[in-house]
Amino acid sequence: MTSDTSPAESGTEPLAEAPAPACVMTFNASDASGAGGLAGDVATIAAMGAHALPVVTSVVMRDTAEVFDHHSLEPEVVVEQARSVLEDVTIAAWKVGYLGSPEGVSAVAEVLSDYPDVPLVAYMPNLSWVEEDEQQAYLDAFRELVLPQTEVLVGSHQTLTDFLLPEWDADRPASPRELAVAAAEHGTRFVLVTSVPLPDQFLDNVLASAQGAITGEKFERFEVSFVGAGDTLSAALAALLAAGSELHMAVGESLAFLDQALDAGFRPGMGNVIPDRFFWALPPGEEGEEAGPEGSPEEGDVPGSRHIH
Repeated sequence: MTSDTSPAESGTEPLAEAPAPACVMTFNASDASGAGGLAGDVATIAAMGAHALPVVTSVVMRDTAEVFDHHSLEPEVVVEQARSVLEDVTIAAWKVGYLGSPEGVSAVAEVLSDYPDVPLVAYMPNLSWVEEDEQQAYLDAFRELVLPQTEVLVGSHQTLTDFLLPEWDADRPASPRELAVAAAEHGTRFVLVTSVPLPDQFLDNVLASAQGAITGEKFERFEVSFVGAGDTLSAALAALLAAGSELHMAVGESLAFLDQALDAGFRPGMGNVIPDRFFWALPPGEEGEEAGPEGSPEEGDVPGSRHIH
C-alpha cells in the first residue's frame, strides 16, 4: 500500500539515500555456461562489493568443457551500449575481456581513450579456439590499441608469453619481469602473470613491472581443470581498484579471493570446474565433508591442474 502523504507534510525527514558502490564497466563476451565472460565478471564484481556495468562484445557458444563457435557484435552496437551508460553513470574502473574482433577492439579502445584517468584491467584469455588468421589480427589490434591504455594486463604465463614474446626461444621460461618489459614497450604499466611453473607442484602468480617483481602468491597444483578463473581474477582486481585499493594490496586480495573461489569450485556439468565467487555466502559444511574440488574428480576424468585460464 502506498501513502499520499509526502515526508514534508508528515513532518518526517526523508531517508538519506545510501551511497552507490563503485561502478566497474566490463567489456566481455556473453558466455551462457556462466563459467566466464560477462557472467563471471558480474558475479565477481558483485561479490567484491562493486556494481558491474556489463557490455556485450560477442556471443560465445560453449559448455564447461570447450568452445564451439562465436559471433561478434557490430562495433556500433558495442559502443552504443557503453555510451548510453557512461552518459548516466560515473565509473571507477574498466575490465576488458574478449572483445570479439579487431573491429571490436578498435571500437572499445576509442571509448576507453575518452576516460584516460580511469584504471583499466585487461585480461588476455587463451584464444586457441579462434582461427589462426582471425586470432593474429585480433592480437595485433589489442597490442596496438588496448595495451597503451592498460594499467594491469592479466593472463597466464603461457598466454602472455605467446602474446608478448612470440619469438621467445630460450631454454628457460620468460620471467614475469621480461613479460612486463615487453608489455611496457606498448605502454602497459604492470602485468599480473598467473600459472608460472615452479618446482614441487606449485604455480606462482606474480605482479611485475619493467623494474621487476612486486608481489604475488603461490598456488598448489592439483588434478582439477578450471574454466573462468582468469576472468574471476581480473574482475576482482578491477573491482578492488575501483574501490580505491592500492595496486599491490588489490592484487593480494584478488589472488586470495580467487584461491578461495577455486577451493569452493563446483562442476555444474560434465566439463571443467567453475569458481564459486560466492563461497563466502555459503553455510559451513558438515564435519567430515570433503571441501573444495580436490575430492571432486571422478575416476576417468582427464587430469588437469589449477591453471588460471
